[in-house]
Amino acid sequence: MRTLCLITLCLLAGCSRPGLRPPPAPALQPTATIQELMQTIVDPSADAVWESVSSETGPNGIEEHQPRTDAEWQSVRGHAVRLTEGANLLLVEGRAVSHADAALEDAHVPGVLDARGVRQAIDADRGAFRTHALALHAAGQEALAAIDARDARRLLSAGERIDAACEACHLRYWYPNAEQPRWPAPLRKE
Repeated sequence: MRTLCLITLCLLAGCSRPGLRPPPAPALQPTATIQELMQTIVDPSADAVWESVSSETGPNGIEEHQPRTDAEWQSVRGHAVRLTEGANLLLVEGRAVSHADAALEDAHVPGVLDARGVRQAIDADRGAFRTHALALHAAGQEALAAIDARDARRLLSAGERIDAACEACHLRYWYPNAEQPRWPAPLRKE
């Protein structure tokens, strides 16, 4: 029995020589474009998080909306997970802005860059793009913590951080030349 244990240990020691390393992981191969990630993962998930906590005034007064059941909290959690992981997907190297530089969905809006302009802006400062994506990721994590605590006020606050992260990135990479509304809007004289 001793001999068998000794042989096994020698074999295991031979397999784990210090100079041997596992083969490198294959490089990620992005398929979806940034525009597709925004359309299918990030935007719908952010919308669901934002809509999960709201107030509206109707004929019966103010109605407060927030997740209340286990299923409602789980549903909004799924959206927050997708949003948070969507931020990671934006950082995959080699991801195109759109397929074959196709027109962006809001290309008709004055001040919106075309796909090449977005790519140039990202490539000009990849670190800043990373910082914006990480801000979205952090806001998504804040939403997840609020959801896990079942705290609608914290979820509303996290929604504000998600909005701020989205807007900061879009102002730099998507519509940097768009005319921004002034707040408060000037009063019109009649």
